[in-house]
Amino acid sequence: MNQYQHLRKTDRLELSILGRKGYTPAEIATELGRHISTIYRELKRNTVKGEYIGEKAIHKAYVRRKYATYQAMCIVSDMKLREYIETKLLVDDWSPEQIAGRLAQEAGFAKVSAPTIYKYIRSPYGRQLEYELELAKKKRTKKHQQTVTALTDRVFIDQRPEAANVRAQYGHWEGDFIVSGKQYGTTSLFVLHERVSRYTFIRKITARTAQEVEEVLAQAVHQLGPFKSLTLDNDIAFRRHLELSKLLNAPIFFCWPYHSWEKGGVENVNRLIRRYAPKGCDISAYTDEEIAHFTNLINGKPRKILGYQTATEVLNEYKVEAKGA
Repeated sequence: MNQYQHLRKTDRLELSILGRKGYTPAEIATELGRHISTIYRELKRNTVKGEYIGEKAIHKAYVRRKYATYQAMCIVSDMKLREYIETKLLVDDWSPEQIAGRLAQEAGFAKVSAPTIYKYIRSPYGRQLEYELELAKKKRTKKHQQTVTALTDRVFIDQRPEAANVRAQYGHWEGDFIVSGKQYGTTSLFVLHERVSRYTFIRKITARTAQEVEEVLAQAVHQLGPFKSLTLDNDIAFRRHLELSKLLNAPIFFCWPYHSWEKGGVENVNRLIRRYAPKGCDISAYTDEEIAHFTNLINGKPRKILGYQTATEVLNEYKVEAKGA
């Protein structure tokens, strides 16, 4: 018997009897042929008012399973919601936590929690989705293996200041690339995004070289003022990050490998940029004037999270404060 297999009704009844006889969890595990962690988990989940009663435990387990199935069904039965979740998982590489958080803000969708999305993925209805997610994970691992190992002396995002994590201090930036379609070469957009003001700075680069990255960051500091930190992913273009840190006079932090969602600010704005530069397009076809135009559109939109100010307005307020300090 698999020691980790779900307990049956008869197991729960026997567990109740053995418990009343004074058996320890370890002894019960031996008697039932189950792992001790299974017994501890069962006692934790289904004990009522300090007492484990077999019949009540059976009922609680039944209700839990039925509710889990119901939770998954609320996604299965809503095709619009189901397509949204699957697109965000497979195409945009969002986590269930990110999807649930965004759904709470989106109009026209049912609100579901991250555990519910996990239940859907692991349900019979989501088995193909789970398989595709695993394939996508393997592809990402293979694609980025060389890139990740080529970067040394990184400081990871778990050491980033809490003021940056909770958006309590201006000057903490995130960076990322938006690339051309594979058939169009190496021209990309280098995107910088400030976490408090939500201001976005975009420049076109031709080959994603370390030198081009340095040049864009130098422009950004000149135009936007000092950085307090910069958070990046593990792209090989950032291999000279120690020099970049000296250029910025600020620490650089890295997402954990395959966790680009950890720099959520710039990942979110990338989706806005894709409205103007769709995925698979030729970035080299866009002029600097066109890029500046849609950058201004993005920074010029009033945002609820900013009290319906624009990112440009908030940025300018911080720049004025910095000059007066």
